[in-house]
Amino acid sequence: MQPIDVQVLLSPWQPGIFSLTLYTAVVVGLTIALLFLSRWLGQHLPDNEKLRVYESGIIPTGLARLRYPVPFFMVAIFFLIFDVEGAFIFSWAVASRPLGWAGWLQIEFFIGVLIGGLVYIWVKGGLDWGPHRD
Repeated sequence: MQPIDVQVLLSPWQPGIFSLTLYTAVVVGLTIALLFLSRWLGQHLPDNEKLRVYESGIIPTGLARLRYPVPFFMVAIFFLIFDVEGAFIFSWAVASRPLGWAGWLQIEFFIGVLIGGLVYIWVKGGLDWGPHRD
């Protein structure tokens, strides 16, 4: 193990702790300065119109507590499940040559589990979002 050269570590010309500390101090200082200046120089003239709740150009009426239908949450969950798995498959495709046949068999198993999960969701009625006839 090589000893750590403190002079290289603290040098402004080499990437290290000094440059990271300097960058962090500049970012924090600039952020504080800009927040202070905007608060100090900005106008504060509140009136009833400015204090009114505003959402996408529509004046709200009624309660904001709406009940979302269950299929909305199911779509979100399915998206998370299958989208994240797509990222795994893409990363496998990038490294497929070095992984060889062992990697091929593992990704086939992975895709098989995904297809099994999709079939299970389908059989259980997770993809039936229309009105139900009982």
